[in-house]
Amino acid sequence: MRNEIDLGAAALADPERRLALAYAPARARDGMALLWSLDERLGDIVRSTTEPMIGQMRLTWWHGAMAALNTAPPPAEPLLRAMAATLPRYHLTPAALLPLVEGWEMLIEPFPLGPGQLDAYAQGRGAAAFDAATRMAGEAPTGEICAAGRGWALADLAFHCSDRATAQAALDAAGVALSNAPRRWPGRLRALGLLTVLARRDVAAGLGKPRRLGSPARLLRAVAHRVTGR
Repeated sequence: MRNEIDLGAAALADPERRLALAYAPARARDGMALLWSLDERLGDIVRSTTEPMIGQMRLTWWHGAMAALNTAPPPAEPLLRAMAATLPRYHLTPAALLPLVEGWEMLIEPFPLGPGQLDAYAQGRGAAAFDAATRMAGEAPTGEICAAGRGWALADLAFHCSDRATAQAALDAAGVALSNAPRRWPGRLRALGLLTVLARRDVAAGLGKPRRLGSPARLLRAVAHRVTGR
């Protein structure tokens, strides 16, 4: 399977998710790399979409192809083949990751997005991703962890969204979600904790300050989190 798709950190475009993988338990790294690779693939579809109907069709294809993995061999798509080989190691099925597709589908809708659409996006992309990653690390998901996932996804949207009203609404909702997230993370979940503390930093800074992924200040914050769990 590693000959078909690189499940390591180097395959991820986001430098902070690459770093987060180093914080994950060894047993969880393949699963989390798969999870973030899927998320990046879905995000690429949304970002490259100029015709909403075409974008929706592409996401629908992924949804159907993932659902079909429960009953049929994977098609000749390396990420789906990796999914079929990797998820059973964590006692997960592709159904656990379908909400990611459904969350990204919310961003195909015309801007500005309303509160219900933002909530569906955050629940589908963020809460479901943190739920699956927590299980991959051998821990039990909680409401606080899912709140962290929602906050992370909303903060990420805020800094990538071209519509100012949607970006600000996403950032405000991220702040609310992150107020319910854990303040201290156990060792096995510090990969998720890192994403959470950096999302909190982004919310506090606001949209007026450019977000520099992988900057020295953010890396120092990442080191502090690895040591303290906060």
